[in-house]
Amino acid sequence: MIKGGLDKKLGGLIVLKQMSVIAILVGIGIWLQKRDVLNDKSTPFLSRIVVDICNPALIVSSIVSGNISVTHEDFLKGVWISAAVYFFFIILGYALPHIIRIPKDERKFYTLMSIYGNVGFLGIPVARAILPENCMLYVIICNVFYCLLFYTHGVVALSSGKEKMNLKKVFSPGVLMSLFALVIFWFDLKLPDVVVNTIQYIGNPTVFLSMILLGAAVGRSRFFEAVRDLKLWIFILIRHVAVPVSVVILLGALHVQEEMIRTFCLMCAVPVGNLPMIQAEKTGERTDVLSKGIIVTTVFSFISITVLMSLI
Repeated sequence: MIKGGLDKKLGGLIVLKQMSVIAILVGIGIWLQKRDVLNDKSTPFLSRIVVDICNPALIVSSIVSGNISVTHEDFLKGVWISAAVYFFFIILGYALPHIIRIPKDERKFYTLMSIYGNVGFLGIPVARAILPENCMLYVIICNVFYCLLFYTHGVVALSSGKEKMNLKKVFSPGVLMSLFALVIFWFDLKLPDVVVNTIQYIGNPTVFLSMILLGAAVGRSRFFEAVRDLKLWIFILIRHVAVPVSVVILLGALHVQEEMIRTFCLMCAVPVGNLPMIQAEKTGERTDVLSKGIIVTTVFSFISITVLMSLI
């Protein structure tokens, strides 16, 4: 934990400034959506560029920067913590809908929202903006677990067992580049300067493009209708406030390094991910519950992440 009142204030100020920048970028996205620059025709192409090209490049760029000082022991500890976090998410995902009495036909959507946070599209650029570079290694580990779990457990849970596990989709460009980045870290591989510089240039636009696309999604949504759902707010308070706080307390009690605590707090606090809704659209499942969860948790996360990351 950060020691001393002055250090906490300085750390909180840095997080507030970075999250303010991100909020401004989201605001630009909303403005571009209202101006019809980001619309149903342009956003799918930009999203594809971000997900398949820029985000994977940012992942590798974080590792080849030469500023990562994580030991192999800490890396393996990060793997075990990630596995434990997702194991807990699965248990919570099946218990929470019953606890807050979600209607039976909506429970599987709340299960998915409990497990699959936006650790990639939003988590990676936000982590890059507000966390030290060492933390990116743990973010990458979380993303690998996310994809491995979604295309095995997630697709089956969403379809109530009708869809089969899709192992081919596990190895998306993001996952492949994540695994490549982990190999680079583990074996301390040195890439040619031309390759490193190219990867860095490709990865640099990620934060801007991700945030304006997020802003466009907010601009298209019916936020004020979604925000009236009381059970959704109970879900948010448990999953996106109580869970990250509990993770911080537990990891602190286990004397885990501060960088890991901050990273896993952020990974637990990120809003509901887009992948379950994309999969639901492909398979003809209803998307209203997931879309409400995505938009409300996304807007709420700007407050919750700022507060949580400022206090630890």
